[in-house]
Amino acid sequence: MDSPQRIELTAIGIVSTDVPPAQIGRRRRELISTITLDPALAPALTGLEEYSHLIVLFWMDRAPAMTSLMQRPRGDSTLPAKGAFAMRTRNRPNPIGLAVVDLIERVDNRLLVRRLDAYDGTPVIDIKPYDHYDVFTEIRVPSWSNSARGTPPA
Repeated sequence: MDSPQRIELTAIGIVSTDVPPAQIGRRRRELISTITLDPALAPALTGLEEYSHLIVLFWMDRAPAMTSLMQRPRGDSTLPAKGAFAMRTRNRPNPIGLAVVDLIERVDNRLLVRRLDAYDGTPVIDIKPYDHYDVFTEIRVPSWSNSARGTPPA
C-alpha cells in the first residue's frame, strides 16, 4: 500500500450506560447498556430481535492517541512487549472497539444489551448479528492472555 486510504465513518448511534468509566472493565459481564440508533435507521433493525447475540463495533473516542506500535500486555511490566494488533488494547491506529453482546430487548430504535464495554456517550459505528459462522470452539491464544487461563478479559 503506497499511502493510507482515508475513510470517513458516520456514527449510527450512541451508547448510554450509568456505569462510570473506571468500572466498565470490572463490571463487563453484568453491564447493561442501551444503544440508541438514529431513528431513520430503525427499519434496519427489523428482524434483529430474533438473535440472542450481536457484534457491536464502536469508536473508542476517549482512547489515548497511539504512541507506540509495541506495548506490554495489560500494562504488565513483567511481560515482553507485543504488537498492538496482537492485543485487545485501546491503543490502536484506529480505535475501533468490538464487543459480542447479549441482546436483551429491542424497542423501536433502541437496543438493550449486556456486556458492552463502551463508555456512556460512545459512538456506535455498526451492529451485526452474531451467528454460527462466528462461533469457534477451539482457539489458540498466547499464554500471557487472560483468556488462556480460562478467564475472559475484564
